[in-house]
Amino acid sequence: MSDQSTFERVKALTVKLLGVAPEKVTMEARFREDLEADSLDLVELIMAFEEEFGGEISDEDAQKITTIGEAVAYLEQRQRQSA
Repeated sequence: MSDQSTFERVKALTVKLLGVAPEKVTMEARFREDLEADSLDLVELIMAFEEEFGGEISDEDAQKITTIGEAVAYLEQRQRQSA
């Protein structure tokens, strides 16, 4: 288990993949509107989350994840279910 919080891990991946300033990545930040992610960016982010956190994120679930906070909540819930 990583010492980093789920938020810190999501933030690091988001900064790396989207090339956004770390201070822009907040729990309220929306991937499309605030971080200017396009569809391809979002697919790459979901794949990175799958790799970082293990498991698969369905397209249906991925569609519902629109903010950093939603991504963190989703990933934390999945980790609890698999624990």
